Amino acid sequence: MKPLALKPDKLFYKISEVSKLTGLESYVLRYWETEFPVLRPKKNRGGQRTYEPRDIEMVMQIKTMLYEEGFTIAGARKQLSRRAAKYERDLPTFLKSMKDQLQEIIKIIQTSEHKGKSVRQ
Repeated sequence: MKPLALKPDKLFYKISEVSKLTGLESYVLRYWETEFPVLRPKKNRGGQRTYEPRDIEMVMQIKTMLYEEGFTIAGARKQLSRRAAKYERDLPTFLKSMKDQLQEIIKIIQTSEHKGKSVRQ
């Protein structure tokens, strides 16, 4: 899968833009929205789909799974669900680890600040 040329300052893309970026027809993108719960672009006030960069990345993951890796739609949907479940399962552990590391950094900073004050006095 080659990297997409997304504009870093652009937050939303219309379905026609996503179609050009991904090489998929608009009707395929709309169909995939019905088949993949993880693909739910927001709609603007006018009812047009607005894809965020993460939505486009999901489209590319689905495209790779279907067209290059040989998954069926049902198989790709199941695989994406497994990935989401694993992410949700691993997230609390990751966050606790990050919290513990940040607390250690705070202790180091506080200790070095305290030592710096006693040296200056």
